[in-house]
Amino acid sequence: MILSKSTGKPKELALKLNVSERTIYNYIHFMRSGLKAPIKYNRLKDSYQYDKNCNINFIHKEKSK
Repeated sequence: MILSKSTGKPKELALKLNVSERTIYNYIHFMRSGLKAPIKYNRLKDSYQYDKNCNINFIHKEKSK
């Protein structure tokens, strides 16, 4: 949604993802600080967007039994 600049306001994004608004702020903070994602909020479009091109890859590893 960030790539397509279609997140909407934080409250709207929370509803789309079925999480709390506080969780959205926590996710954005983690992405900015932990993943160094160049995310900014565009007030004219009411959407989060990337400030520049970036690649963020997530790899899910299951625990061994």
